Amino acid sequence: MDRTANAVWKGNLKEGKGTLDSQSGALKGTPYSFKARFEDESGKSGTNPEELIAAAHAGCYAMQFSHFLAENGTPATELDAKAVVTLVPGTGITGSALTVVGKVPGIDAAKFKELAEKAKAECPVSKALGAIKVTLDAKLG
Repeated sequence: MDRTANAVWKGNLKEGKGTLDSQSGALKGTPYSFKARFEDESGKSGTNPEELIAAAHAGCYAMQFSHFLAENGTPATELDAKAVVTLVPGTGITGSALTVVGKVPGIDAAKFKELAEKAKAECPVSKALGAIKVTLDAKLG
């Protein structure tokens, strides 16, 4: 199974601009730039690679965790997963911090935490991010 995305970049690093398109159409002419990556913390000027990695990590993790909860006989009614990907200029991407708050009837906190950690380890995006530190804060809510 292959998934594709396309990036078009015009200009130099600091003044240039680009657009991203994805196979699904979720990204279609989505702008990205140096400013969006390194200067605009609001995120209003476009996306950036770190934001896209964070979205991929949060989405993949939530799906993996939901699978383990269902296998346990305690399917989630809702999982709110977030990933914060840290970029240190001059160093690179140094980590992805996952947080999840789950509404899971019939599960105790210890089993929830155990399955949350298992999902962190087994999520394909977590595995792909093996070169960086991946942390997890999991809570029932």
